[in-house]
Amino acid sequence: MRPYVYELKLTVRDYELDFEGIVNNAVYMNYLEHTRHEFLKQAGINIPLLHQEGVDPVVTHADIQYKHSLVSGDAFTSRLSVQKEGIRFIFYQDIYRDSDNLLMIKAKIESAILQHGRPMRNSIFDELFKDYLSTY
Repeated sequence: MRPYVYELKLTVRDYELDFEGIVNNAVYMNYLEHTRHEFLKQAGINIPLLHQEGVDPVVTHADIQYKHSLVSGDAFTSRLSVQKEGIRFIFYQDIYRDSDNLLMIKAKIESAILQHGRPMRNSIFDELFKDYLSTY
């Protein structure tokens, strides 16, 4: 198991539910992205500023395993670890329900850094992520 380098606590809101009364599958992508963005901010990365400079992190692939469903009012923790493979950063993200620490979602999100629309081989993210990168 990879060590988590960041976690974010959230609570399910009623408008995130589908007609079955569970969190809509697409909403989990929002939870995962919000977690990555908050992680980037705490790592000192200003995404809007980087975008103005022509540097954009982009998702290139997402693999999500839906294990169990969250419902209205569930408090949960979104956890993250990151690894570098070639020019890609791989975010391993898991969501656990707080009441029983049950794994709800297991995700692997692959991303790349673009500079003016082209993949960057060596980016500022290498330096900013050095303390967070998993070697597993």
